[in-house]
Amino acid sequence: MCVVSVQISIYFWLVRCSSFGSFYIQDIIFNCAGLSIAFIFLTNWDRCDVTSIFCRIEKLKQQFAHFYIIVTLSTREQNDAFVRSYFKYGMELGKPPFVLVHDVEMGFEKIVQIAHSRGACKKHDAKSKLKAERKQAVQGMDIFYRVVTSIPGIDNHDANSLNQGIGSIEAIAKASKEDILENTDLSVEKADMVKRFFRDPKLHLSPKIS
Repeated sequence: MCVVSVQISIYFWLVRCSSFGSFYIQDIIFNCAGLSIAFIFLTNWDRCDVTSIFCRIEKLKQQFAHFYIIVTLSTREQNDAFVRSYFKYGMELGKPPFVLVHDVEMGFEKIVQIAHSRGACKKHDAKSKLKAERKQAVQGMDIFYRVVTSIPGIDNHDANSLNQGIGSIEAIAKASKEDILENTDLSVEKADMVKRFFRDPKLHLSPKIS
């Protein structure tokens, strides 16, 4: 076990490191002023045992109230593979939060930032807590935009329009073509593609073609 002291008396425990082929996963727990914060850090998405990973996420989600998954995605192909897996294994947006980063160094920075923020919430006032919750909401929106813009033909403007007019990914998945046309500025073709994407597994479980 490795213990490292960081800001505001945060202690870092590397409680488990194991490899699945070339895929490397780390389970990390911070103890911040008596508050336990757990992370799964996925440092390399290529050739990973996706089923084992998502099973472990479901298990740890039940054990920790404060639980995050940090995922390193350095290429567009890895991003698309992650999006497909996110749909396939039925993840619920923000439960738990996924934080997507470009490299391992940024991933460690995010872990420390989140742990620091959570620790500050416990030690300080409601304003600090609100700031941390806002940061978590931003992380959730990052997942939202990555998922929605993975739909063929849908760009950031369209994703924003769907968010404002329809709402969450779950709401978009249930929305009819007519609802999308009435509440957003998407074209008929794009509205039809959004509807088909969420109803046809061949679309959201297959590689996106640019």
